[in-house]
Amino acid sequence: MLKVNSLTYSYKGVKSKHDVFKNLDVEFGPGLNAVLGPNGAGKSTLLKAIFGLLKYEGAIYFGTESITKMKTDEKTKVMSYLPQMDIDFSMLSVLEMVLLGRLPDLKQRVSDEDLNAVMDTLEALNIKDLAGRSFGELSGGQKKLVFIAQTLVREPKIILLDEPTNSLDLQKQLELCHLLHRIIKDRKIDIIVVLHDINLAARYADHIVIITGEGEYYDSGSAKDVITEKMLKEVYGVIGSVTLDEENRPVISAKRSVRDS
Repeated sequence: MLKVNSLTYSYKGVKSKHDVFKNLDVEFGPGLNAVLGPNGAGKSTLLKAIFGLLKYEGAIYFGTESITKMKTDEKTKVMSYLPQMDIDFSMLSVLEMVLLGRLPDLKQRVSDEDLNAVMDTLEALNIKDLAGRSFGELSGGQKKLVFIAQTLVREPKIILLDEPTNSLDLQKQLELCHLLHRIIKDRKIDIIVVLHDINLAARYADHIVIITGEGEYYDSGSAKDVITEKMLKEVYGVIGSVTLDEENRPVISAKRSVRDS
């Protein structure tokens, strides 16, 4: 689906630079891909690089097409990117917010095609009744859905989501992950999502990529194959147990930090 070859990227400071990735190779599969790793592993940086927001060395491919060599307008037809956002207030309505996913600005003439695409997307996410509401009046969970609608309305082939469950309560996290699976099935879209919650990734992800705190590839595959007690210790520095639930998916129980041993 999407392949990252020899990705190298550094943050350059005033007197020094910090290597985030050095010759990182990663492959993603169809469906819902979860990127896991400790703080500072470069998970968000990886999504930014894939979307072309950073100048990096290496190459990124979607099938046989080079994402790296694509122009911005070509790239946005292939993928949508939703960064970490905590926008609490906007004078725009939900309809206007989602329209921005298709138009450079709201001064441009809105076609019937644009409007129909927005309303169809809102209906698919069960938030059509919010179309006339002010974005600033919505709950945190509703705002997340509006941003997802904004990415979907572009009709991409891949969606990149950076911690979309952040600030959501447990019920909303589960509902959002269930929704992402429905989007994948109904819209034939693949999704790459950065998550902090390992249990959430284990339950919903079709494919998991794990990156170490040093920005190195550690492992990838199904949850059952990659989420192990050994991985918890080596990647997260945590002593814990991993058991399988009735659906044969891993359930993680963290016990203590390795520093407390």
